[in-house]
Amino acid sequence: MAMRRRNTHSLLPLLAFLLSCASYIHVLATNWPVGGSTKFYDFKVQVKNIKKLCKSKDIVTINGMFPGPAIYAQEDDRVIVKVTNETPYNATIHWHGVRQRQSCWFDGPSYITQCPIQAGQSFTYEFTLVQQKGTLFWHAHISWLRGTVNGAIIIYPKTGVPYPFPQPHKEHIVILGEYWYKDLIQLESQVLASGGAPPRADAYLINGHPGPLYNCSSKDVHKIDIVPGKTYLLRIINTALNSENFFSIANHKLTVVEADGEYTKPFTVDHMMITPGQTMNVLVTANQHTGRYSMALGPYMSGRNVSFQNIPAVAYFQYNGASKSMVFSAQLPRFNDNLIAKSNMDYLRSLNKQNVPLDIDENLFVTVGLNVMECNSSNPNQSCQGPNNGILAASMNNITFVGPKFSLLHAYYNKIRGYFSDDFPDVPLKTYDFVYGAPNNSPNDTQSIIGTKVKVLEYGSRVQVIFQDTGIVTTENHPIHLHGYSFYVIGYGSGNYNPTTAVFNLIDPPYMNTIGVPVGGWAAIRFVADNPGVWFMHCHLEVHVSWGLSTALIVKNGKGPLQTLPHPPADMPSC
Repeated sequence: MAMRRRNTHSLLPLLAFLLSCASYIHVLATNWPVGGSTKFYDFKVQVKNIKKLCKSKDIVTINGMFPGPAIYAQEDDRVIVKVTNETPYNATIHWHGVRQRQSCWFDGPSYITQCPIQAGQSFTYEFTLVQQKGTLFWHAHISWLRGTVNGAIIIYPKTGVPYPFPQPHKEHIVILGEYWYKDLIQLESQVLASGGAPPRADAYLINGHPGPLYNCSSKDVHKIDIVPGKTYLLRIINTALNSENFFSIANHKLTVVEADGEYTKPFTVDHMMITPGQTMNVLVTANQHTGRYSMALGPYMSGRNVSFQNIPAVAYFQYNGASKSMVFSAQLPRFNDNLIAKSNMDYLRSLNKQNVPLDIDENLFVTVGLNVMECNSSNPNQSCQGPNNGILAASMNNITFVGPKFSLLHAYYNKIRGYFSDDFPDVPLKTYDFVYGAPNNSPNDTQSIIGTKVKVLEYGSRVQVIFQDTGIVTTENHPIHLHGYSFYVIGYGSGNYNPTTAVFNLIDPPYMNTIGVPVGGWAAIRFVADNPGVWFMHCHLEVHVSWGLSTALIVKNGKGPLQTLPHPPADMPSC
């Protein structure tokens, strides 16, 4: 592997920054509204047989639907969802992007905030959409079941409050995903048992349909019927497991007006890059000649030597009266076009000025990336298929998170010892040239520390996190998601983070819940830790979570009932 010469002098500001990271506490008062109306939903986790790509298989669904049913609500509504597990598999549901004010017990990641809902059991999730509106989504948060167990959360503004853009003629949900022939639970087990990388997906999907470029799929195509001259709002949700993606519509511009459930200053692009875990609302005006225009979903692959599906999913943006024989094909960027990915991020700005924390109490520097562990197997040909006959892993600050088999929130709340340690470091334990001089003599110098280590934050602390990509194995864009919070994305850049040259936007940064840490680069976020509980922070590429690219943040109680984690619900599943 070719390596660039290290620039030791460029690392000196970073080293000084790492040494200066320190904690000071600032406690803030918290007030929030108590819900509007209440919306009730009944989710049944069910196995359904479907035929796709010439083959039949059983998949796990909600209410037999793929994608699953959408949840509709308004800002400040309370949502109650009873989930009954009618499958032989364990299940949980995560409400991705819902900030779960005083409702950490209902966040949903398995063994983080709850034990799974076992076969034949039920659990009722309850949460309030406090000051939230826009497009979010829900998905399974156990094993790789997110691949088929997912659906939209649509939160409308309060009655009488308009969108901050012209009212669209119609709205459409567009859920992006991937499809495998293999059973997803077995697939995760096989990947982990092999020690190597996962196979590529068998297809990309748009609203559950691969489109005509795949075998046996000429009629397995999603279609949106449109009226010439009208403008449409597409609520785009990426539920893919292991792929970041480009999306475009032939001959039509995409005007982004919302990201991760927060309004943005409008900007217009030909293509958009969207990571798993992100949602984007775009306006599309039907201003072309009558015809059938393809909507295409393809790969964005920033990592090196990674296998990926290169056949795009296709859906139709179809004008009324269009001939079915005349199709205008969408052009997608090259799979590794980092410039398109960066330019999309460059345009993102919050619609209005934001109240970004200016003083910092907790300053964290967190490396994200892959590792190669030493093979100690008696059958290395089967279980050590990583680089140089090692075992692939992933880490934050070179610590590979070991998923517990007991709810961390339950253990924390009840002061049960032995399930986690609170010594996740504020900075990496080992400093090196993270991007250009990363160790790569795997597995000799690429191993990580293994453990269930978490970071504890005082209530009200103002937190800054610098995420730094690393070049162990390969540099790669990592979509990092934080449960229970949105955060201000105040800056990002290429190479190693340098505090003396980094430029921050403290005026109108985007307010997101999932940020793509640039390939070979860094991203900076800020938030106020004002929501007590245990909150998962992880890469949203599912194989990276399985490999350990995650940790949890414990936010302690503040003062009084509005700053205190409530008691657990009576029907909480047991392990």
